[in-house]
Amino acid sequence: MTIGKSGVAVGWVATLCWAAVVLDGFDLVVLGALIPTLTGGETPWMTAPEATFVSTISLVGMTLGALSIGIATDSLGRRKVMIWAVAAFSLLTLACGLAQNWWQLGIFRFLAGFGLGGCLPTAIAMVTEFSRGKAGEASTTVMTGYHVGAVSTALLGLLLLPSLGWRAMFFAGAVPGFVLVPLMIRYLPESPAFLLAKGRTEEARQIGDAFGLNIDAPVAGQPKERPSIATLLRPPILRNSIAIWVTSFMGLLLVYALNTWLPAMMVAADYGLERGLWLLLLLNAGAVVGLIVAGRVGDAIGLKRAAVLWFVCGGVLLAILSVKTPVGLLYPLVFMTGCFVFSAQVLVYAFTAANHPPAIRATALGMSAGVGRLGAIAGPLVGGTLVSLGMGHPWGFYAFAAVGFVGALAMLGTHTLRSARDA
Repeated sequence: MTIGKSGVAVGWVATLCWAAVVLDGFDLVVLGALIPTLTGGETPWMTAPEATFVSTISLVGMTLGALSIGIATDSLGRRKVMIWAVAAFSLLTLACGLAQNWWQLGIFRFLAGFGLGGCLPTAIAMVTEFSRGKAGEASTTVMTGYHVGAVSTALLGLLLLPSLGWRAMFFAGAVPGFVLVPLMIRYLPESPAFLLAKGRTEEARQIGDAFGLNIDAPVAGQPKERPSIATLLRPPILRNSIAIWVTSFMGLLLVYALNTWLPAMMVAADYGLERGLWLLLLLNAGAVVGLIVAGRVGDAIGLKRAAVLWFVCGGVLLAILSVKTPVGLLYPLVFMTGCFVFSAQVLVYAFTAANHPPAIRATALGMSAGVGRLGAIAGPLVGGTLVSLGMGHPWGFYAFAAVGFVGALAMLGTHTLRSARDA
C-alpha cells in the first residue's frame, strides 16, 4: 500500500480504526435504545425478562470475543482480524434486523458480540503501533468514536423509530460497515510491530518507510513471547496482568453502572427524572472531553501515573455527588465526573498497549477488555440492587467512589516491562 506522505498515511490508519469504533459504539448501545420499543405497547415484541436475557447474552459474546480475538490478532495480524471483526458484526447486525423472535435476536446478538468485543482491542493495538510515540493520545482519541457512535444511536432513534420502526435501526447500523470494509481492505496496512514479531522484517521496513515509522529489527537470539494467555500468567508479566485485570473490572463497572443507573440515582436524590436524563447526557459529554485531555496528559506524565490520577479524581467526584448540592453546582460536577470516570479505563488500555511487547500486545488488550466486560455485567447489577433497596443515594455514590479508589490502588501495582520498553 502506498499513500502519499507518511502523515496522511498514518491519518488513514487512525481514521479507519476510529470509524470502526464508531460502528462498534453504535452496535453496543443500539439494543438498549430499542428495548423500550420492543417491550412496550399492548402486544410487546418480547418481554422484559427476555430482553434482559438478550442483553446479557450480548455481553457474554463480547467478553468471549475480546478474550479470543485478542489472541487471534497476535497470531493472524491486526489488519486481517480488524477487517473480519467489522465485517462479522455488520453482517450479524443486519441479521438482527431480520430476527423473527426474541431467541433469534439473542443468537444474532451473541454472535455479533464476538466481532464487537474484538474490534476495540484490535483498534487500540493498531493505533498504538502507528502512534509514533503518542500512545496515550492515539488510544483515547480513537475511543471518542465509541461515544460518537452512542450519540448517533440516539439521533437515529429519533429519526427512524417513529416512521420506519425498530428494524431500521439495525439496518442503519449494518450498512456503514459494508462501506468501511472495502476501504479497510484498500487502505489499512498491517502493523510493522506485528510483522517484526513474526520475523517478516523486510515487509515491516517497507510499511515503516511509507508511514514514517522507525523500524528496529529484533536482536538475534532475543526470546520471543508467543501469543497465548499462559504468557500473561508467567513472571514478570503476571503481576501486571492481575493489576490490569482488576483495574479494568473496576473501570468498566463504573462506566456501565453509571450509564444504566445515574438517572434513577438522581431521582432518588429528588433531582427529578428529566434532570437525571440531562445529567446522563452531561456525563457522556464530559467523557469525550476527558478522553481528549487524558491521552495528552498520559503522554506527558506517563500513562500509569495518569490512570491512577484519573481513578482517584473520579472516586473523589463520585463521593462528592453523594451530597445534595445546588443544581448550578451539580451540572459541572457531573460533567467533571464524566471527564475522569469514563476516560480512566481508556488510559488502562493505553498503558496495556504501550507496556506489552508487540507479540502479545493484542492478547493483553483482549484479556483486559474481556475481564473488564465482567465488570460491565456486574456494574448494572450492583447499581440496580442498591436502587431497588432504596440505597441509590447516597450509598450508591459511596460504593462507586470506593470502586474508583480500588481501581487506582490496583493500577499502582503495575510496573514497566523491560521487554516492552526495549520493543
